[in-house]
Amino acid sequence: MASREPLRERAVLTYYITDRSQFAGSEAERRAQLFRTIRQAAAAGVDYIQLREKDLSIRELERLAREVVQVVRGEGPSRLLINHRTDVALAVGADGVHLTGLDIAASDARALAAGRGAAPKAGDMERPFLVAVSCHSAEQVRLAESHGADFAVLAPVFEKVSAETATRIRDGVGLDELRRATQLDLRPDPRVEAGESRRSFSVFALGGVDVERARHCAEAGAAGIAGIRIFQQSPDLTALVRSLRLL
Repeated sequence: MASREPLRERAVLTYYITDRSQFAGSEAERRAQLFRTIRQAAAAGVDYIQLREKDLSIRELERLAREVVQVVRGEGPSRLLINHRTDVALAVGADGVHLTGLDIAASDARALAAGRGAAPKAGDMERPFLVAVSCHSAEQVRLAESHGADFAVLAPVFEKVSAETATRIRDGVGLDELRRATQLDLRPDPRVEAGESRRSFSVFALGGVDVERARHCAEAGAAGIAGIRIFQQSPDLTALVRSLRLL
């Protein structure tokens, strides 16, 4: 059976990944800019914000995450995910966790959340604990889906370039791989999947994505656009989010 790309039924989603190391100044100045950008992103209606300050100790990350939770909750409906640390996400009442390929499986993270009775609230409406997974191939996307992830982030779609040296760090997987990752009528893997075809599953495009490339990603089937620089370097996050939604 010939594969097909999923039809777009809703606006493109947005996913801001934080990295305070990209801001100038002292540690205090970088943190202040981080909070400003997170607040602006939440006010602009970014769907997901991932706190990804990988250099922090667990205790430092938890302390920062508690503050960020309050910032995000105070601005709007954005969902806050903590990078890598399911335990920290649960401890601070974040909306979910973003897992890397070296972390526990999405099913294990969800089991931990269920064991803790995690259901962060937004107003009077309870929202389930979210589990996102970083993937580098269509096969990894399908595996994340089979383990119960809510969505996957495929990266890097375009080549990764060092901000310091302007040299290529890693080749991108390309738009063809993104199309493969978003195909809906693939034959299921009997070891981990049931049914005759895939259910709808959101895949975000990450890595070297600017507004123009974001359009190509959306056309290739991406449900959303994830990134660091595209959000942190934007002079007007509200205008950026609006333009991405209309792709």
